[in-house]
Amino acid sequence: MSTQVQTESYSVTRRHRRIGLPQGMLVAWYGGGEQRVSRVKTLGMGGLFVAEPNAPSVGTNLRLSFEVPGGSVHVEAIVRNVTPGEGMGLEFTKLNTRDRVLMEILLRRLLRQIPS
Repeated sequence: MSTQVQTESYSVTRRHRRIGLPQGMLVAWYGGGEQRVSRVKTLGMGGLFVAEPNAPSVGTNLRLSFEVPGGSVHVEAIVRNVTPGEGMGLEFTKLNTRDRVLMEILLRRLLRQIPS
């Protein structure tokens, strides 16, 4: 995973801050009759944006798996928005305690790397 990160502008409708990952992080996902590996563009406690030119439609339920320092994270998510030809915004719908802790550790680590 890249050490270069940037914050995405914070929208008033967002509950959680998102961090941009310019070089991305791989995520395996399946659902809606698809099974793929894509790159994560932004990441937050509430969800992520995945670069996927052929994204499933809004409302599709997906299962995701990705590696973070400390282990694998396995979550369920729903496609909340699609940018045609670019990717999909996913909202986490099921994140167990262990996976939540791993995500929090990762996000704290990434936030420390952002230059002031």
